[in-house]
Amino acid sequence: MTVRRTLFGRPLRGVAFDVAVAALVVLVSVASAVNQPGGWAATLVGVGMAVALLFRRTHPSAVTVVVAALALVQVVAEWGPLVYDVAVLIALYSVVKYGERLRDGVLAGAVAAVGVLLAAAQTPGVIQWWVTALWYALVTGAVWLVALNVRTRRLYVLSLEERATTLEREREAEFRAAVAEERTRIARELHDVVAHSMAVMIVQADGARFMLDRDPAQARTAVKVVADTGRQALEEMRRLVGVLRDAGPGGGDGPVVAADPEHRRLALAELPDLLARFDDAGLRIRSTVTGTPPALPPGLELTVYRVVQEALTNALKHAGVGAGVEVVLTYGDDAVLVRVLDNGLGRPLVSPAPSGGHGLLGMRERVTVYDGSLTAGPRAVGGWQVEVRLPLPSEPATEVIAA
Repeated sequence: MTVRRTLFGRPLRGVAFDVAVAALVVLVSVASAVNQPGGWAATLVGVGMAVALLFRRTHPSAVTVVVAALALVQVVAEWGPLVYDVAVLIALYSVVKYGERLRDGVLAGAVAAVGVLLAAAQTPGVIQWWVTALWYALVTGAVWLVALNVRTRRLYVLSLEERATTLEREREAEFRAAVAEERTRIARELHDVVAHSMAVMIVQADGARFMLDRDPAQARTAVKVVADTGRQALEEMRRLVGVLRDAGPGGGDGPVVAADPEHRRLALAELPDLLARFDDAGLRIRSTVTGTPPALPPGLELTVYRVVQEALTNALKHAGVGAGVEVVLTYGDDAVLVRVLDNGLGRPLVSPAPSGGHGLLGMRERVTVYDGSLTAGPRAVGGWQVEVRLPLPSEPATEVIAA
């Protein structure tokens, strides 16, 4: 069972306190009705002040205006200060503490100062009026200063709460961005592994099916390529999943570190094996390397490897078996240039793998990480061309993030 802690949208404790304050003002007004100047008419003024105090938290400025107007009626009627005039001090406290602008509290304080002089002038007694005015001024000033102090603390607490809420939102936004980035990275790696391997396996499986009766030896070779490609894809998947399960330094908040040698990152030294696999799959590959390969950061090496892999996969799927492909790697002083060109003269696949349209997007994302550029499109003489330029870092990088 849930107990309601609000009433009319306000905290129940605050409502109960305001009702108690208003009831106290009404009580002293009624109790003094017989003996006080003005009689029951003055009592009605006190009851009006009490009713106004019920709204002192939500409409402090309006409540202060109403209470001040009723106090003015009391002064004009020359009833003098009465017991229920404590409502004036409560209204003053409320407008300073809860008012949207401190200016309202300052204005209420000025009005209260005038009221102090008028009340002192109407107070009967044997002492001089200025002594009474001084006493009223001290009480009113103390109430105003206490309210100002409470207001300052209240606004400070609200600012701390707002700052904490803002930090929580920023932390949540950063967490979501990190999760989205990690999902993108995983999806990119899975696409690179699966799309490449599936394209090769589909080509070889189709070839084996058609050559099974005509040339059993060639069919067996194709089936062996399918098996080898599947095993390699499985190994890469295991490595990827293993790396994702590893915790980074600092309890998993940092990058994932490949501590196990089995979780090594694909490097440019493995490019010849990649080209050989595509050559076995039916592409006629010619590779050219210009310049001396510098010591590249592991992430940059992986980007070059994945770009070549994706470009060859697309050539196999779209240009077809037998297409001529030229792979050119140029190492300059300030950048690495990768060019993959096909002539588009291969035989289309019988049952091509469905394209999700993520290949070029994945390449562009990888290249953008290293401030590189990518251009891809058809060639004027036929076929397709992919060209990537990756700037070299000014200093040797020390990346440890596993692929």
